[in-house]
Amino acid sequence: MIFFPNSKINIGLRITGNRDDGYHNIETIFYPVSLSDALEFVIPDQIIDKDIIKVTGIDTGGEPDDNLVIKALLKLRRKNHFPFLKIHLHKAIPAGAGLGGGSSDAACLLKVINRHFGLNIDNLNLKAMALELGSDCPFFIDCVPSLASGRGEIFTPVKAVLSGYYLVILNPGVGINTGEAYQNCRPGIPSTNLLQLIELPVVEWKGQIINDFEDFAIKKYSVIGDIKEELYNCNALFSLMSGSGSSVYGIFSDKPKLPDKLRDFVIWEGFM
Repeated sequence: MIFFPNSKINIGLRITGNRDDGYHNIETIFYPVSLSDALEFVIPDQIIDKDIIKVTGIDTGGEPDDNLVIKALLKLRRKNHFPFLKIHLHKAIPAGAGLGGGSSDAACLLKVINRHFGLNIDNLNLKAMALELGSDCPFFIDCVPSLASGRGEIFTPVKAVLSGYYLVILNPGVGINTGEAYQNCRPGIPSTNLLQLIELPVVEWKGQIINDFEDFAIKKYSVIGDIKEELYNCNALFSLMSGSGSSVYGIFSDKPKLPDKLRDFVIWEGFM
């Protein structure tokens, strides 16, 4: 059986405070995007004594057995019994790109195994398991546009504000360490929350909807800022880095004509 875990972008990302558990409180909007990996599992004809995973496509930079998909399986097996599986994960979402690819893969695995083997785990408990795998992982259980608060696990659904717009996602191929990004940001309470800001026309988001990680990321890798500037030169209504980086997206009213120097970075584009 083959499934297609999709990605997300962040519309804004504010770090609103430190937490006693070592995490940070944030405010962001997770918005699902059709850029997806491919995840397949089969029950082998011959008995095997552990789950086996093969990862192809974009290099994730880690060992297959350390993949979040395997970690999700192990969590399911703590209280549930089902056969050991052969899994093929084909990566099209870059790792460490601010697009939630690994978290989406893990959440997809939790959902499809629960459904296929009739484990009867409700969404609340699936999200609790997902949260143990990553702060953004629970979002991909329902995967609808949502304001995320807390450490990123408290969701308030929002309307599909990007419907009808053309989205371009670009990845410069540089990695941002999330821990380092947090260390270089100063938490603060925004004067205006995202629920109010997304009610504005998209063309008015520039300068009002921001990503607190972006200044640090641009200082570290100027190419991120260069991509943003070029997107605005191509008449983007709005552009922002997603998550802790390094992917950058541009929102357009129609399909843009991008210069070759930007085309080399494009990993997904299409109408929303």
